[in-house]
Amino acid sequence: MDFNMDMFRLDGKVALITGAVYGIGFEIAKSLAAAGATIVFNNLTQESVDEGSANYKAEGIEAKGYVCDVTDEKAVQAMVKQIKEEVGSIDILVNNAGIIKRIPMTDMSATDFRQVIDVDLNAPFIMSKAVIPEMIEKGGGKIINICSMMSELGRETVSAYAAAKGGLKMLTKNIASEYGQFNIQCNGIGPGYIATPQTAPLRELQENGERHPFDQFIVGRTPAARWGDPVDLAGPSVFLASQASDFVNGHVLYVDGGILAYIGKQP
Repeated sequence: MDFNMDMFRLDGKVALITGAVYGIGFEIAKSLAAAGATIVFNNLTQESVDEGSANYKAEGIEAKGYVCDVTDEKAVQAMVKQIKEEVGSIDILVNNAGIIKRIPMTDMSATDFRQVIDVDLNAPFIMSKAVIPEMIEKGGGKIINICSMMSELGRETVSAYAAAKGGLKMLTKNIASEYGQFNIQCNGIGPGYIATPQTAPLRELQENGERHPFDQFIVGRTPAARWGDPVDLAGPSVFLASQASDFVNGHVLYVDGGILAYIGKQP
């Protein structure tokens, strides 16, 4: 088979992006839609699903939303069945839904720790388990887990998040190992620091005209010398969702401007 750009097209594919109401998940969904995929998404409440539907409509994208808690295995199984009946079986799963709790480890309750693990690690297991049988029956599929630089590094106050994202990296590799024989590719994307509305306060100039200390820290630690833009995730997402990545499996693609490769400037 010769290479052609149509290998990046997703026409006729159904893509489920969990929690993709706004932010990184929404941007990934937009990129998959631009490549031809039909978009479905979920969130915890009808209000948030309605918000997501309005966001997609504003972008000219027809997307169908579902109310579902991705940590609830029975609810997930029911949602996947409903999506198959109403839209079509899922060809592409993006495990995007996640939470973070910034609490020093010795102050963090086991309940809070478990909640982060449940959403950021158990839920991708539950979601992947729900779609893999149908992917096997269809002869293949794509699973993209949204990992993190914390899949590789630790930082103060994020013990649960780092543990979950480190575990998600290994779940990615194990799904690839176990189900690659069925033409299922499971890979991860590890975003760096992305300029979103949520991080905007960290990038505003201070009253003295200087950059926020965290802004200085990130730009100084990133070889690209900038924050990532949400669109920087578009190409990698389409690649990992498409036929172009059929022999790429168990890999985490870090979209971080080179920060993980860099030890920092010499003082």
